Amino acid sequence: MPLAHEGMANSNYSCSICGNNTSKWSGRCEACGEWNSISEDIGLSQGPTKSSLGKSRGNYIPLGDLKSNDKPLERTKCDLEELDRVLGGGLVPASAILVGGDPGIGKSTLLLQAAAKFAAKGLKTLYLSGEEATSQVKLRAKRLNLEEAQIELGSDTNLRNILTTLEKERPKLAIIDSIQTIWSDKVDSAPGTVSQVRAAAHELTTFAKRSGTSIVLVGHVTKEGQIAGPRVVEHMVDTVLYFEGERGNQFRILRSVKNRFGAADEIGVFEMTGLGLQQVTNPSALFLSSRGIPSAGSCVFAGIEGTRPVLVEIQALVSPSPHSQPRRSVIGWDSSRLAMILAVLEARCEVQFSGLDVYLNVA
Repeated sequence: MPLAHEGMANSNYSCSICGNNTSKWSGRCEACGEWNSISEDIGLSQGPTKSSLGKSRGNYIPLGDLKSNDKPLERTKCDLEELDRVLGGGLVPASAILVGGDPGIGKSTLLLQAAAKFAAKGLKTLYLSGEEATSQVKLRAKRLNLEEAQIELGSDTNLRNILTTLEKERPKLAIIDSIQTIWSDKVDSAPGTVSQVRAAAHELTTFAKRSGTSIVLVGHVTKEGQIAGPRVVEHMVDTVLYFEGERGNQFRILRSVKNRFGAADEIGVFEMTGLGLQQVTNPSALFLSSRGIPSAGSCVFAGIEGTRPVLVEIQALVSPSPHSQPRRSVIGWDSSRLAMILAVLEARCEVQFSGLDVYLNVA
C-alpha cells in the first residue's frame, strides 16, 4: 500500500477505470466500484488559481445565431471497405481515433496497411512508433509489400518532440503506436501510468481539433479486455475501435464501440495471411462455411451488427448430467441470458432441465 505518499501535499490518486480523482489511496474506487484500480498521480494540477484564471469571457455564440451546414462530412476512403465501414464511411478530418486490441493481434499491421492506402489517396501520412524502431517498421512494410508506400516513419516517445514534429510537418493523418509509450516531461510519473496516458491523449486530441490532422492512437488491452489506461481517454476521442480475434484463428473482427461520425457496433472482418490482413466481404459465408447437413440442436440466426446483417449458426446440446450440479457451458454468448431462457422454458413450457447439462455455442 502506498501509505508513504499520503502525507505529500501534491499527491493525487485516480482510478484507471473511470478516471475518478481522490486525495488518498483506497483499495476500491468509490465512483465505479472497481478493486485495485487506484494509482498515484504526481504533478497533476490541483485546480485553477487566481493567477491562472483568465479575464476574457471567451468566444461564445448563441445557438440560434449559428448557421446550419447541411453539407455531409468530408471523408477520405482508403479502399479497405471493411475499415471504411467501421469508420462510418471513411476518415473524417480532425478526428481522434483510439484502436485497442490484444498484443500481437494485428493492430500495427492493419494501421500500416491503412496508412499506405491513405497515402496513395494523397493524404500526407506520418507513422510514429514508440515501441519499434523505424527499421523494424520498415521490415514489416517489406513483408507486406508496402516498402514503396509514401509514408513518413518516425520513432519517438517524447510528447514534446512528437507535437513539435506534428506542428512542423502538418500531416493529414498521424498514427501513434502506442499511447502507453508516450510520456510528457510536464507530468512527474512513469510512461504508461494513468496521468501520462491521460496527458498524452489530451494533448494529441487537442492538436487534432486545432490543426485538422486526423490522429489514430493505438492502445493496449488489459486482461479484462478493456483498453489500458483511464476510461476518460475513450471519452476524449471521437471513435473507439476494438480489434478482436483468437491467436489460433486467422480471422479478426474490427468492432466500433463508439463513433461520433457513424454507427456504433459496426464490424469489419479480416483474415490474417502471410501478406497481411485481407478483407472478408461476406462474413456470413465465413461463419457458415463449415456447416454441413442440418442436425438437431443447430440453427441459423440472422442478426444485425451495426448496419450489416450477419448470419451465424447457433449450436445447442442437452444431455443427462452425472453430477449433482448440472453444467451450463456457453461459448460466444452471455451465460446469464441462457439461464433466463432455461427458466422461461421451465416456467412457461414445462420443460425440465434439472439433472441435465446444457451446452451452447455460437459458431
